Formats: sequence, C-alpha cells, structure tokens
Amino acid sequence: MNTNAFVVEPPQPATSSIIWLHGLGANGRDFEPLVPSLPNQHTRFIFPHAPERPITINGGMVMPGWYDIYGLDSTSEQDAQGIRESEQLVCQYIATEIEQGIDSQNIILAGFSQGGAIALHTGIRYPKKLGGILALSTYLPLSNTVDNEIHAANRKIPIFMAHGEFDPVVPFSYAEKSRTGLEQLGYNIEWHTYPMQHNLNPDEIIDISNWLTKRIIL
Repeated sequence: MNTNAFVVEPPQPATSSIIWLHGLGANGRDFEPLVPSLPNQHTRFIFPHAPERPITINGGMVMPGWYDIYGLDSTSEQDAQGIRESEQLVCQYIATEIEQGIDSQNIILAGFSQGGAIALHTGIRYPKKLGGILALSTYLPLSNTVDNEIHAANRKIPIFMAHGEFDPVVPFSYAEKSRTGLEQLGYNIEWHTYPMQHNLNPDEIIDISNWLTKRIIL
C-alpha cells in the first residue's frame, strides 16, 4: 500500500472511501478538519501528500505539487507528464481501496485547486465506475485530450464543481469554461458558486455534505 497519505478511518466498518487531494504547497492534512462536518460513519478518508517538486511559476521553489505550473495564462503550456504521473498515483490509491473491499462505485475522488484538477482528470478516465468527483476551486487540465480519453465506465459519473466568484488564483472563467466543456461532452455537473476567493466557506461545506450523502453508503 502507498503509505504517503494521511488516513482517517471511520468509527464503523468502511463501506466507502473518499480520496481527497490538497492544493499546491499544502499537504494531506489540509482538509482533515472537514471530516466531522461530512458523512463519516462508514467512510474512510484518504488524504495523499503530493510529491515535492520545483514549481516554475514560483521561481522553481520546491514544494508539494501534483504537477508543475509554467504560467497562469490559459494558453500556457501544461505539465502533461506531471499530471499523468499524479493520475497514476491516484489510481494506485483507488486500487488499494478496492483491494480492501470497497466497491469502486463507492469511491469518490475529491480535490481542491491543483488537487481538484487531478481528481477531474483521473475520474473521467478511470476504467471502473466510480462514485463521483468533487472538484473545488479548480479546472479541467489537458482539456484538449479529454474527448479521446474519456472512459465509458465514467461517462455518467456525478460531478460536483464549486468555485469562488472572486478567486484570484484560479479565475472563475477557467472553472466556467471547464464546466461548459464537460457539459458539452454529456456530463451532468452540479454547479455551485460562492462570494469568496480561493478557499471554502460554510455554505459550501453544507452543500458538499449534502452531495456526499446522496453518493455514499451511510
């Protein structure tokens, strides 16, 4: 098992799992405080730590990141290799949960910012049916490859997308473009916006909890 993650076991035997990816420069414990506010009686929360890597846009500083970022403009080159390496890491975590007896349909991929980008990227390509994707303050990377790489198993995967209207890090327009592109491919997006920047707020946490309640075995 890949042990480079912080894991919160449920008080009752686990029947579902949420693999939750943090944002750039954070670590796996970043969203641990949310667990008590979410359905957790039978849900195992896996919070992986991203690999340390130099981040170009931050002057090459080494920090936890799921992939490099070369620029903030929508036309900037993307780190396809890093994105696909992180996709494989997430697939390893999914495989571990399946080996532990969790049905793939009861596994949800979640993430914030960079982590949300990897959750979206991986979830729609994964070859077994998953329970859903929770994508917070993020966008869909490598969107030009999506049409050819979508896996039929997750053509109808439920997707929750949420974004701050005043986000200075991942512009609101990036999220809207990703949402529109996914909808044009036939995905049903539950879309939420909030009067915030690049963070979460209490109303969003309630909406996340309600969405998860409909997706997992309580």
